[in-house]
Amino acid sequence: MFNVTPMVRNLLLINIGLLLLEGMGALGVVPRLLALYPWTSDLFQPYQHVTYMFLHAGWGHLLSNMFGLFSFGPMLEMRWGAQRFLVFWLICGVGAGILYSGIREYELTQMREDRNAFLSQPTAVGYSDYFRDYLPQARGYEELARAIQQDPGNQRYIQAATATVNEIYKGALNSPMVGASGALFGILLAFAYLFPNTELMLLFFPFPIKAKYFVALYGLYELYAGVERNPGDNVAHFAHLGGMLFGFLLLKYWERHHSRFY
Repeated sequence: MFNVTPMVRNLLLINIGLLLLEGMGALGVVPRLLALYPWTSDLFQPYQHVTYMFLHAGWGHLLSNMFGLFSFGPMLEMRWGAQRFLVFWLICGVGAGILYSGIREYELTQMREDRNAFLSQPTAVGYSDYFRDYLPQARGYEELARAIQQDPGNQRYIQAATATVNEIYKGALNSPMVGASGALFGILLAFAYLFPNTELMLLFFPFPIKAKYFVALYGLYELYAGVERNPGDNVAHFAHLGGMLFGFLLLKYWERHHSRFY
C-alpha cells in the first residue's frame, strides 16, 4: 500500500515543488492566476479548473492531501496503470471544482441580491443582517449599526456602511479555492469501491475500519459540514463531495464499457 508508483510520485513532486517555489517567491503572481476563482469574478479563467488542484494554502493543507495520495493512490495506479490513474485524478479534480463553483455561484447570487437590497435602502437592521448572514465571525460592526439607527439620515454613516458591504461582497467574489482535496476524495471513493473490505488503521479511529465504511462516513460528514457550515469554516466541503461524485460516475462509466476496469 505504501509502494510509491510512478504517477503518484510525479504528482507528489509537482505539488511539493510548486509550494516550495511559491514559498521562496520564485513564482511571483503566478499562484494567484492559477487558483480557482468564482465564475463571475474578473479573475476567473477556464484553465483554473485544472491548475487550482496543484496549489495549496500551506504545508498542513499540502501534507494532508499528499499523505492521502501516497496512501491510497499506488494501489489504484497498479490496478489501472499510470495514464488512467492520471485521467481519474484530473477528472475528479475538475469535477470537484465545477460542483463547488456552481454552489458558490448560487451563494454569491444571494449575496449580491442582498447587497443590492441594502444599497437601495440602507438601514441599521440591513447592515447588521448582512454581517450576520455573510461574515458572522466579524466583530465591531455593531457600533456603526447603532450610529445609523440613532441618526439614519447621516450620509457619512451611510457611505461607510455601503462601502463596507461592497468590500464584503468583493472579498467573497475574489476569494479563490486551491488544493487537491477534490481529486483526493475521488481517489478515496475509488479505493473503497475497488477494495471495499480493506481494513484501515487511522489515527482518529481506535480500531480497524473497512474502507467502504470509512469513505461512507467521511462522505456523510462532508455533506453535513457543507450544509450546516459553521462560521469561519473555509473548507470546500462541496468540492470534496464533487470529487467523490465525479469519481463514482467515472468508475461506473469504465465499468459499463469494460475498458481495462479490472
